[in-house]
Amino acid sequence: MVRRYYDRADRESTINPFRCEGFLRDGAIPRRGGGSVALDTLPPFLRALLVTDGTVTKILEAYFWEPVNVSTQRQEFVTAEQPIPWVSVAPGDRVLVREAHLRGADRGTLYATAFSIIRTELIPDTFRQRLIDREIGIGVLIRDSGLESYREVIEVDVTTVTDEDIDHEELGTGDLLARTYRIIIGREPVILITEGFPVSRYR
Repeated sequence: MVRRYYDRADRESTINPFRCEGFLRDGAIPRRGGGSVALDTLPPFLRALLVTDGTVTKILEAYFWEPVNVSTQRQEFVTAEQPIPWVSVAPGDRVLVREAHLRGADRGTLYATAFSIIRTELIPDTFRQRLIDREIGIGVLIRDSGLESYREVIEVDVTTVTDEDIDHEELGTGDLLARTYRIIIGREPVILITEGFPVSRYR
């Protein structure tokens, strides 16, 4: 999954203006591998999720009206083989990667997946080890750190669920709508997150 971000430049995201626009008449977002998907064919709530800069967990709870739990499926340190420009990672840098599920506590429905790349050396000392030990999530870290932070949506796209996706059997064989954004803390890009939303859950 990390390879997806190697050598991706900020200028590439300008191809898809919906990442920062709330309305594009007759607009479309790219399908990874070729083609596109018309925006007006997507569920309205998903269109809103793609451009929001708020905490997705809370938005899902308000929409589905149940608690949403975030569970870590994988977490490990990896060494970048190539640059990841979106978060200023150079070859040889060590980053923490995390894959998670966002699942309804009452229905047990998987509403979203999340893949994160974290530059832990830029996390405040008081939070770094707690984050590594999974005592707190990224949302709690940002909320409670007291540091100025900003979420910048970089890319939105759609793909078909594959065997490489987290829990692909549960996600089914339909489309997976995704947005990638970075969290900037203290003027430094610290965290890169791609959230995937199985479209069939929102019909």
